[in-house]
Amino acid sequence: MFGTTKAYSGFSVNDIAAAKDFYGSTLGLRVSEEHGLLTLHIEGGNGVLIYPKGDAHTPASFTVLNFPVEDIDKAVEELGARGVRFERYEHMPTDEKGVHRAEGPPIAWFKDPAGNVLSVLQH
Repeated sequence: MFGTTKAYSGFSVNDIAAAKDFYGSTLGLRVSEEHGLLTLHIEGGNGVLIYPKGDAHTPASFTVLNFPVEDIDKAVEELGARGVRFERYEHMPTDEKGVHRAEGPPIAWFKDPAGNVLSVLQH
Protein backbone atom coordinates (compact mmCIF):
# COMPACT_ATOMS: atom_id res chain seq x y z
CA MET A 1 0.00 0.00 0.00
CA PHE A 2 2.76 2.50 0.89
CA GLY A 3 5.56 0.98 -1.19
CA THR A 4 5.77 3.96 -3.53
CA THR A 5 4.70 6.71 -1.12
CA LYS A 6 7.24 9.46 -0.49
CA ALA A 7 6.87 9.53 3.28
CA TYR A 8 8.42 12.22 5.44
CA SER A 9 9.06 12.78 9.11
CA GLY A 10 7.89 15.55 11.38
CA PHE A 11 8.07 16.80 14.94
CA SER A 12 6.68 19.62 17.02
CA VAL A 13 8.11 22.79 18.53
CA ASN A 14 6.72 25.39 20.89
CA ASP A 15 7.88 28.42 18.86
CA ILE A 16 7.91 28.36 15.05
CA ALA A 17 9.87 31.64 14.74
CA ALA A 18 12.64 30.38 17.05
CA ALA A 19 12.75 27.07 15.16
CA LYS A 20 12.95 28.84 11.80
CA ASP A 21 15.88 30.96 13.01
CA PHE A 22 17.71 28.00 14.57
CA TYR A 23 17.35 25.60 11.65
CA GLY A 24 17.91 28.29 9.03
CA SER A 25 20.53 30.57 10.58
CA THR A 26 22.31 28.40 13.15
CA LEU A 27 22.29 25.10 11.26
CA GLY A 28 22.28 26.61 7.76
CA LEU A 29 19.41 24.55 6.37
CA ARG A 30 17.02 25.79 3.74
CA VAL A 31 13.71 26.34 5.54
CA SER A 32 10.37 27.24 4.01
CA GLU A 33 7.19 28.27 5.80
CA GLU A 34 3.65 27.70 4.66
CA HIS A 35 0.39 27.78 6.62
CA GLY A 36 2.30 28.20 9.89
CA LEU A 37 4.35 25.03 9.29
CA LEU A 38 8.06 24.76 8.51
CA THR A 39 9.70 22.39 6.08
CA LEU A 40 13.40 21.63 6.42
CA HIS A 41 14.80 20.90 2.99
CA ILE A 42 17.35 18.15 3.55
CA GLU A 43 19.63 16.96 0.75
CA GLY A 44 18.26 13.80 -0.86
CA GLY A 45 15.08 13.72 1.21
CA ASN A 46 11.45 14.68 1.09
CA GLY A 47 11.85 17.32 3.76
CA VAL A 48 11.08 17.32 7.45
CA LEU A 49 7.89 18.93 8.72
CA ILE A 50 8.02 21.08 11.86
CA TYR A 51 4.67 22.00 13.33
CA PRO A 52 3.67 24.23 16.26
CA LYS A 53 2.15 22.87 19.46
CA GLY A 54 2.68 25.93 21.67
CA ASP A 55 2.32 25.16 25.36
CA ALA A 56 1.21 21.59 24.55
CA HIS A 57 4.68 20.80 23.10
CA THR A 58 6.72 18.19 24.95
CA PRO A 59 10.33 17.92 23.74
CA ALA A 60 11.31 14.57 22.29
CA SER A 61 13.54 12.65 24.68
CA PHE A 62 15.06 10.72 21.77
CA THR A 63 16.96 11.86 18.69
CA VAL A 64 14.51 13.21 16.10
CA LEU A 65 17.03 14.22 13.46
CA ASN A 66 20.59 13.02 12.70
CA PHE A 67 23.05 14.97 10.57
CA PRO A 68 25.82 12.78 9.10
CA VAL A 69 29.14 14.61 8.70
CA GLU A 70 32.57 13.76 7.31
CA ASP A 71 34.48 15.23 10.28
CA ILE A 72 32.68 15.30 13.62
CA ASP A 73 35.37 17.37 15.34
CA LYS A 74 35.05 20.11 12.73
CA ALA A 75 31.23 20.00 12.89
CA VAL A 76 31.23 20.22 16.70
CA GLU A 77 33.65 23.16 16.56
CA GLU A 78 31.57 25.02 13.98
CA LEU A 79 28.30 24.39 15.80
CA GLY A 80 29.87 25.43 19.11
CA ALA A 81 31.01 28.69 17.52
CA ARG A 82 27.37 29.26 16.50
CA GLY A 83 26.22 28.88 20.11
CA VAL A 84 25.16 25.22 20.07
CA ARG A 85 25.70 23.41 23.40
CA PHE A 86 26.26 19.68 23.36
CA GLU A 87 24.44 17.30 25.68
CA ARG A 88 26.19 14.95 28.05
CA TYR A 89 24.52 11.75 29.19
CA GLU A 90 25.75 9.62 32.10
CA HIS A 91 25.06 6.36 30.24
CA MET A 92 26.87 7.61 27.10
CA PRO A 93 30.26 9.01 28.12
CA THR A 94 31.62 11.84 25.98
CA ASP A 95 34.99 13.50 25.56
CA GLU A 96 35.71 17.15 26.41
CA LYS A 97 34.04 18.24 23.15
CA GLY A 98 30.84 16.35 23.92
CA VAL A 99 31.48 13.55 21.42
CA HIS A 100 30.62 9.95 22.32
CA ARG A 101 33.28 7.71 20.75
CA ALA A 102 33.00 4.45 22.73
CA GLU A 103 30.75 2.43 20.43
CA GLY A 104 29.28 2.93 16.99
CA PRO A 105 30.11 6.02 14.97
CA PRO A 106 31.32 9.12 16.82
CA ILE A 107 28.20 11.11 17.73
CA ALA A 108 27.35 14.34 19.56
CA TRP A 109 23.86 15.32 20.69
CA PHE A 110 22.39 18.80 20.98
CA LYS A 111 18.93 20.34 21.31
CA ASP A 112 16.89 22.76 19.26
CA PRO A 113 15.24 25.75 21.00
CA ALA A 114 12.17 23.58 21.75
CA GLY A 115 14.32 20.97 23.52
CA ASN A 116 14.13 18.29 20.81
CA VAL A 117 17.26 16.13 20.60
CA LEU A 118 19.35 16.28 17.40
CA SER A 119 22.75 14.80 16.58
CA VAL A 120 25.76 15.05 14.36
CA LEU A 121 27.49 11.77 13.65
CA GLN A 122 30.53 10.87 11.63
CA HIS A 123 29.83 8.35 8.92
